[in-house]
Amino acid sequence: MKERAHVMTRRSLVGLMAAAVLAGPAVATQAEETTVTVHKDPNCGCCAGWVKHLRDAGFTVQVEETADLDAVRNRLGIPSDLAACHTAEVAGYLVEGHVPAAAVRRLLSERPIAKGLAVPGMPVGSPGMEGGTPEPYTVVLFGAGGQRPFMRFIGSQAIG
Repeated sequence: MKERAHVMTRRSLVGLMAAAVLAGPAVATQAEETTVTVHKDPNCGCCAGWVKHLRDAGFTVQVEETADLDAVRNRLGIPSDLAACHTAEVAGYLVEGHVPAAAVRRLLSERPIAKGLAVPGMPVGSPGMEGGTPEPYTVVLFGAGGQRPFMRFIGSQAIG
């Protein structure tokens, strides 16, 4: 029995090109969902630490430096009681403060009806705030329906 040589025909080439075109939007959408735009003060070291945490977790991060974060928060509608160190946008959601990458991933996976996530204040041990004894803190889901706990952490470790 003769073995058939593998030859690329025009038909198989067109099929491969069509498959690539169809796969393109899915790849682009996934990349957009993992790109995080971070608004931060240019002189803030803990914000830079949080950006590094996200990058280490596989997110593409675009940084926009600004000394007027209050204007950014007001424009985006971050509740004042949730205000923290920096504000980010990802896939139509807002992320305020030192939210661990694991919580951002869960948000993007579950896609709840909400405005976003926040970690109010600057809890010791949260991503970007390493050093000292990590304290437990809550990541809050917020939106038109109010605020509720989303996840709990000690440092970057989820505890609930």
